[in-house]
Amino acid sequence: MREVYFIKQNKEKWLGIEQVIQGKIKKNPDDLSSLYINLVNDLSFAQTYYPKSNTTVYLNHLSAGIFQKIYKTKRVEQNRLVYFFKTEVPLLVYHYRRYLGYAFLFFILFTLIGVLSAVYDKDFTKIILGEDYVNQTIENIKSGNAVGVYQSGSTWGSTIGIIFNNILVGAKLYIYGVTGGIGTLYALLSNSVMLGSFQYFFYDYGALKDSARGIWLHGVFEIFSMVVEAMCGLILGASILFPRTYSRFSSFKNGFRDSFKIFLSTVPFTICAGIIEGYVTRHALTMPFFMNLIIIFGSLVVIGFYYFVYPAMVNKKNNNQIHHGIL
Repeated sequence: MREVYFIKQNKEKWLGIEQVIQGKIKKNPDDLSSLYINLVNDLSFAQTYYPKSNTTVYLNHLSAGIFQKIYKTKRVEQNRLVYFFKTEVPLLVYHYRRYLGYAFLFFILFTLIGVLSAVYDKDFTKIILGEDYVNQTIENIKSGNAVGVYQSGSTWGSTIGIIFNNILVGAKLYIYGVTGGIGTLYALLSNSVMLGSFQYFFYDYGALKDSARGIWLHGVFEIFSMVVEAMCGLILGASILFPRTYSRFSSFKNGFRDSFKIFLSTVPFTICAGIIEGYVTRHALTMPFFMNLIIIFGSLVVIGFYYFVYPAMVNKKNNNQIHHGIL
């Protein structure tokens, strides 16, 4: 079937589904499930015969919209907060998973820029981090305490300050998405270059292992959350630049709603990172090495599973429930 005829044959149905998603037409849960199944069949057909077409992109977006509508309409038996983290956010992360991939690619690229800049310009780290901070860290390294900078201040005071600072950084990465994503990328560039140059700085002074034992205790949650927050900013920017069939304002509202939910999911990880940095990182070099590894890789498994593996599992489970008429 030619694509033009395929569109002509289904156009009215798709426009009707758009109105359902926008709330202009009310449907009960059973009708919504039928619409979703019908739409998935159209999407499967388009993916087979027009894989690179805008029609396929449009139908994928429409499917995600009606899918979310089903979960807003159906009765939620469990605690709303549990549902938010257990089902709603993972489904959104799965839908926008390509933006998470983009955010990680930019993060890796920008971090490498920081490393290379520090390699070829020995004063670069001082410019980025400040001369006083670098000189203090050099003295700490010479005294055998590479992570000494994390031992200043009280535990609770440091923790509160770190948490608020990290939330502020994350908010900037997200909100700057209103510039079409340019502001988000600039904020990600600044933080990633700082990280890359900072890690090379320790390598250059022969203290990379000691620094990693300390920095990545809290850094796994902190940096991973930063990348997810950048993902949210890119989603927000894309909703403005690429409204598809929606008005630009409607697209922005949808993009803001979805990205803000994903952004909120990073807050518990940011808080955990602040607590670890305030209470645990200061003991990084005195605790048994295997404890460092347990905390670092344990954190990586938890947050990596939540944003990379679990969303696909939830999506598959709920697709099966819809197709078997459970929802």
